[in-house]
Amino acid sequence: MTYHAPTIGNAQLYSPVATPVIFDGQTPSIIDAAVDNLLIDSPTSISDSNSHQPLTDSFSRRLTYLRLSITDFCNFRCEYCLPNGYQGKRPDDELSVSEIATLISGFAQVGTEKVRITGGEPSIRRDVVDIIDTIKSTDGIKTVAMTSNGYKLGKHLANWNRAGLNQINISMDSFDAATFHKMTGFDMLPQLLTDMDKLLETTDIKLKINSILMAENAFENLIRAMDYVKSRPVIYRFIEFMQTSDNSDLFFAQHAQSDIITEYLLAHGWQANARGSADGPAIEYSHPDYVGRIGMIAPYAAHFCDNCNRLRVSSLGKVHLCLFDQGNYDIRKYLRQNDVDGLIATLRSFMPIKPEHHHLHESNSGMMNNLSMIGG
Repeated sequence: MTYHAPTIGNAQLYSPVATPVIFDGQTPSIIDAAVDNLLIDSPTSISDSNSHQPLTDSFSRRLTYLRLSITDFCNFRCEYCLPNGYQGKRPDDELSVSEIATLISGFAQVGTEKVRITGGEPSIRRDVVDIIDTIKSTDGIKTVAMTSNGYKLGKHLANWNRAGLNQINISMDSFDAATFHKMTGFDMLPQLLTDMDKLLETTDIKLKINSILMAENAFENLIRAMDYVKSRPVIYRFIEFMQTSDNSDLFFAQHAQSDIITEYLLAHGWQANARGSADGPAIEYSHPDYVGRIGMIAPYAAHFCDNCNRLRVSSLGKVHLCLFDQGNYDIRKYLRQNDVDGLIATLRSFMPIKPEHHHLHESNSGMMNNLSMIGG
């Protein structure tokens, strides 16, 4: 594969190379220096004529969806993710609200319509309400979503609703209280179910539930999920278990193909729905006799990456072009300096190197050692 030197205006961002470039997790200095030169040599071409053009990668995919991790810390001990809990000391320099405001402003100007707040567990941030409000009040952002384990959901619900949260995805891998306790380390399923019903009764926040597809309980979960969404406007989504360097033994013991779910649904009158331009990767299925839907996220399926519309930013201000990429790119200096133009120019410089697809089929999860990193 050959990379061609991209340009903005008449300026070349970096020199063409004969083979793909893999970085070691630090800012690629060749891109950084080129963007700095571009801002000096041709600021008008960025700020005036090109700054509001949508981000589009070299495979003609428009990037309208940002997944923003606001912390790596998680209080759960899910067996497929962090079975021994969060290790080490939580960083004390997570992105501030003002840095997030700059970040979202830049992304919104290049076509981002949906922002998902992730972790770790985002609710442990004491300023998460301010973060929701900041994102929601940014021109161009249509949807503010959050992915959470639901810990003390009832306590936070009213404040999140007032701040403008549009959607929440709750991670819940079993309808059985004992299994939930075993999988997460927390005996709180009955309270979580109560809190989710409260959300449906008292707010307009759209609720989705995420469940890792595990061989030992896949069919039981499907039957329970169908019963749950029968009378609730909820989307229950199965996520195909993905292998990382930290979970290989469990992966080979528990990985189940998504066909287990989809074939059953199709055989029982469920129909696949079309995806929206800012939607995530799930294929959702509906049935005329059910209020809610069942969804499937199948990263091992053919052509899964064809419609990728996402970029990810970590809680320390690093861009990940793919969940399973080999490197990340530090944009924090632009956030600290409130340099929206510099941020936009740098984001554009990443478009030619956003990969076409992941390499999970080769048991290569890149930098992704466990599923808690950068919010999945």
